Amino acid sequence: MKKLLSNRGAVITGVIAVLIVGGFFAARAVNAKATTVPTGLVTRGDFVEYLTIRGEIKARYSKVLTAPSGSGDLQIVKLVHTGTIVKKDDVILQFDPTNLQRTLEQKQTDLRSAEAEIQRQKAEGHMTEEQNVTDSVSAQYDVDRAKLETNKQEILSEIDGAKNRLTLSDTQQKLSEAQQKVKSGQAGLAADVEMKKKKKEKAEFDVNLAQRQIAALTVKSPVDGMVTVLPNFRAVMWGQAPPDFKEGDRAWSGAAVAEIPDLSQIRFEARIDEADRGRLKAQQNAIVHIDAVPDKDFTATISDISTLAKLDFSGWPPTKNFSIDISIDKNDPRIRPGMGANSRIVVNRTPNSVLLPAEAMFQKNGRTVVYVQNHGGFEERVIQIGKRDGSTVQVMQGLKGDERVALKDPTDTGNKQ
Repeated sequence: MKKLLSNRGAVITGVIAVLIVGGFFAARAVNAKATTVPTGLVTRGDFVEYLTIRGEIKARYSKVLTAPSGSGDLQIVKLVHTGTIVKKDDVILQFDPTNLQRTLEQKQTDLRSAEAEIQRQKAEGHMTEEQNVTDSVSAQYDVDRAKLETNKQEILSEIDGAKNRLTLSDTQQKLSEAQQKVKSGQAGLAADVEMKKKKKEKAEFDVNLAQRQIAALTVKSPVDGMVTVLPNFRAVMWGQAPPDFKEGDRAWSGAAVAEIPDLSQIRFEARIDEADRGRLKAQQNAIVHIDAVPDKDFTATISDISTLAKLDFSGWPPTKNFSIDISIDKNDPRIRPGMGANSRIVVNRTPNSVLLPAEAMFQKNGRTVVYVQNHGGFEERVIQIGKRDGSTVQVMQGLKGDERVALKDPTDTGNKQ
C-alpha cells in the first residue's frame, strides 16, 4: 500500500512539474513575441460617435438649359458633353430647325402677299378716287353753268326760267352726290387699307415668332462654367436609371437638358432614414470627404433637413426617407458636381472615456479580451465595451488610459512578423 501511494505521489509530482515547465515555455513563447507583435496605445478622452452618410456633390445654384417652349417635339443635333468647360455665349445645345424653317418661309410668303394686297388696294382706291373727283369737278361745272342760265330769267319767258331753275337744282344735287361719293370713297379706301394692314401685321407677327423660335433652337451658355448633361426621363427603361440626353434624342417642350452649375458654392446632398433624421439638426458641423479629392477633408454645416419623408426611387422597392443638405465651407478647384462623397457628422460625445483601437479587441470563448503589454510580454484581460464607432471602441471596464495593447493576437502561432 505504501509503495502504491508513493508511486501515485510521484506521478502527481511529475504532472505538476510538466505543467510548470509547459507554462514556463508558453510564457517564454508569448514573451518572445512581445518584440514582434504590433501594439497600440489605450487613451483617455472624448468618445465621439459619428453618423456617416453617403451622398453626392452638387452646386448650390445652377443655370438650367431647357428645350424652347411652343416649338413642338424637337431633335437634338448638337450637345456638348458633361464636364466641358464653357464660356458665356458658347453654344451648348442645338435643335434641328428644319420644320420651323419651312414655317418661317411660309409666313414670309404670307407677309409679302399681304404687302402686295395693300399696294394693290391703294392703287385701285386712288383710281376710284380720281374718277370721283373728276365727277365732282364736272358736277361743279354743271352747277356753275346752270346758275348762269338762271341769271337770264329776266329776259326769258317764265317757262324757260322754271326750266333753268330745275336744271340748277338737279346739278346741285348731282354735285352733292359727287362730293359725298369722294368722301365715302376715301373712307372706304382707308378702311380697306387698314384691314389689309391688320393682315400684314398678323403676317409680320408670325414671321417674327418663327424667327424667335428658330433663334431659341440655339441655346447658349448664360455664364462661364462647366456643363452637366441631365437625364432623359422619356428614354428610361423599367427598373433602370434614365440615361443622359445625347445627340439624336428628341426633347419635349420645356425639357431640362443640361445645367451649368455655379462652382463657387458647393453642397453635399444625401438621403437618410427616419432613425438618423431624429439625431440630426440644422447648423450641426460635419466633415465631408470627396472620393476624387482623397488628400483633403472639408468642413461643412448642415443647412437643411426635409421635414417630410419622400419616396426614393433609386432602389426597388422604393423607400421613404429624408433629404439632407450640407453646405461645404471652402471650395477646391478639383471639385465637380456629381462626385461621390461621404459626410461624417458628430451625433454624440462622451467625455473622459477609455478609448481602445478596434483592432486590439479579440473574441475568446465568448468573451471580449485584449492583450496588455506587461514586463516584456502580454497579459490577457477581459474587458467590457460600450459603444463603437469606426476604428475606436469605448471601454467601460478592464482597461485604463496609457496602457499598451497588442494589435494582433500574440497567442496565435500564425501571427509572424
